[in-house]
Amino acid sequence: MSLLEINRETCTGCGACLQVCPFGALSLDSENIAIVSEACTGCGACLPECPVEALSLPEVEKKEQIPTDEYSGVWVWVEQYNHQAGSISWEMMGEGRKLADRRGTTLSACVLGYQAEPIARQAIAYGADRVFLVDDPTLEVYRTDPYARILVELVKKYKPEIFLLGASTRGRDLAGAVATYIYTGLTADCTGLEIEEGTNLLLQIRPAFGGNIMATIKCPDNRPQMATVRHHVFEMPVPDESREGQIIRETPVLPEDRIASKVLDLIVEKNEVNLADAKIIVSGGRGLKGPEGFAILHELADVLGGAVGASRAAVDAGWISYAHQVGQTGRTVRPDLYIACGISGAIQHQAGMRTSKVIVAINKDPEAPIFQIADYGIVGDLFTVVPALTRALKRRLNKT
Repeated sequence: MSLLEINRETCTGCGACLQVCPFGALSLDSENIAIVSEACTGCGACLPECPVEALSLPEVEKKEQIPTDEYSGVWVWVEQYNHQAGSISWEMMGEGRKLADRRGTTLSACVLGYQAEPIARQAIAYGADRVFLVDDPTLEVYRTDPYARILVELVKKYKPEIFLLGASTRGRDLAGAVATYIYTGLTADCTGLEIEEGTNLLLQIRPAFGGNIMATIKCPDNRPQMATVRHHVFEMPVPDESREGQIIRETPVLPEDRIASKVLDLIVEKNEVNLADAKIIVSGGRGLKGPEGFAILHELADVLGGAVGASRAAVDAGWISYAHQVGQTGRTVRPDLYIACGISGAIQHQAGMRTSKVIVAINKDPEAPIFQIADYGIVGDLFTVVPALTRALKRRLNKT
């Protein structure tokens, strides 16, 4: 039975809804009236396009009024590849533990994979009170349908209040699919999560309008409250191998013959720079004036044993490749030391590096926003300051 309802008395057969349906679920019958097939998912894309308001989703409207007090607990999806958990998931576990403690509730991990019990036990060490483990050969490599369907069924069965996923490629894909199936809100690429006093709602903080403002988003009427968070936004917790927790084994939803996609091969792309794991990053922006300017940053990074980053302005200008980009539309990093050279420090860039442990800013403009978040600031010409800093460090570190 379709979720979408069409008022045949009102429909004029204009066909506007047919043009926007992403699933081809709409067509016109012999009387030139719109009809809907079982392919309809109830996404609602057609509703605003109907000029006579002949379309409605009563089931969705009904689902919006859910008894939110029946939902409790914080969940984290633990992403794994090749039998290894992604560090982004443990960062989510650390933050999930804090949120669960604030709410006085349990923290649960969702581990999907094949021969994945060691990861489930790791999740307990990283703070989970219980782990939902679905271990099956169909889950050895990530595919949207089987993973999403399992999480949807788990959500329906156990009713979590908050559900967090890492904003990796897989995490973004999976979170969107799950939120669509269960008709709840999803805030992507959060840079902060808090519990609101009084309401106990999850405050989901992220840059908006191209990074020009920081938005605080709430989901008061639907559950779970879902959010994805980028890598290195939260600090990695220290695992406690002595922790004890419960492992709840669940069964997969889809057998192999009902999964439409098959993974034939996995090709791992090798990036020219690994900003995610770098302990020291030397970044350059518009102040470098051209690609040649990055030469002095590479020299400083080599002395420090670090990596070279860049602002979006430098990447967009073609001075350095996208793999080096730090910021809202690039990498989120959390190094021990971040040196920003000729970077003004717009909020878009800050979103990707403000959690660095120590920030050093070098800029000739004393009013540059980067100085507001810097631990140390040097007002001066980077073409003078950076080479002098490199020479001093070489002497200090006994490097020729």
